[in-house]
Amino acid sequence: MAETTVKVDTDTRDTLQGLAAAEGLSVKAYLAKLAGEKQQERALRTATAAFRRAIREPGVMDAFDAEFGGLPPVAQDTSRAA
Repeated sequence: MAETTVKVDTDTRDTLQGLAAAEGLSVKAYLAKLAGEKQQERALRTATAAFRRAIREPGVMDAFDAEFGGLPPVAQDTSRAA
């Protein structure tokens, strides 16, 4: 794949270098990883929105419950502050 140059100010460059170094990556590899993560986040937001629209349709939640036995009960938080 062809490479290109992206111009950023020195503060941004330094920040990116620090973030990349903290993960043991080059800036190039870090930016590729970051781009992939952002694409995944966008896809998840899109899927979540579609799911929320779908479950508002009459009968969808009843069909879900019938097919999968309903949502699991919420676990009670039994932790205590020290």
